[in-house]
Amino acid sequence: MDEAVPQSWRAALAPVLGTPEARRLGGFLKAEEAAAKLIYPARGARLAALALTPLDRVKVVILGQDPYHGPGQAHGLSFSVPQGVRIPPSLANIYKELRDDCGIAPASHGDLSRWARQGVLLLNTSLTVEHGQAGSHRQIGWQAITGAILAAVAAKPQPCVFMLWGNHARQVAQQVPGLTGSHHLLLTAPHPSPLSAYSGFFGCRHFSQANAFLTAHGRGTIDWELAPQ
Repeated sequence: MDEAVPQSWRAALAPVLGTPEARRLGGFLKAEEAAAKLIYPARGARLAALALTPLDRVKVVILGQDPYHGPGQAHGLSFSVPQGVRIPPSLANIYKELRDDCGIAPASHGDLSRWARQGVLLLNTSLTVEHGQAGSHRQIGWQAITGAILAAVAAKPQPCVFMLWGNHARQVAQQVPGLTGSHHLLLTAPHPSPLSAYSGFFGCRHFSQANAFLTAHGRGTIDWELAPQ
């Protein structure tokens, strides 16, 4: 893998990055790009979640599945899109729940970088995807790396909040050593996609619950408001 791992995450990821599986992952991505396939996000952005949220600053994890697979959408943060890109339906539903839960008006953009800089790790379990092919990189080796990321957060002595939306996120969390039954708070709900948001995502109140938990454990709060940028 060609991406430079941010300093705060290197110790946690060093063992897995030295494995044959990680080398195969890097070889696969190079071969796909050499074959002129479009891979999202672009090089340099694939570890953006780690760059914006150092391990020692993680307070909340919002776990997604794989990056958006349309042009210009993915920039390395789960559920987030860059400035100027149309807000995807799942993110629009996240904004609706945030409004109902915390009274925060929906942002006019989809860039969640401000959350990331406050300690919200916006992580997908697969960090790349082929153009127009949702889930195309789920079986190429990313899970070993993102699993190590989640395990590093689970091992933190400071309590963190894990927002697990949908079956995939819950299943991944169950496989993280030491997470279930730990000192961390695991919040589960259906996925915010239009297909399932009305089955329990709306009304889950995860944002206020996260801040209440963080406050109770002396970790401050997340300012969920996304000011115009």
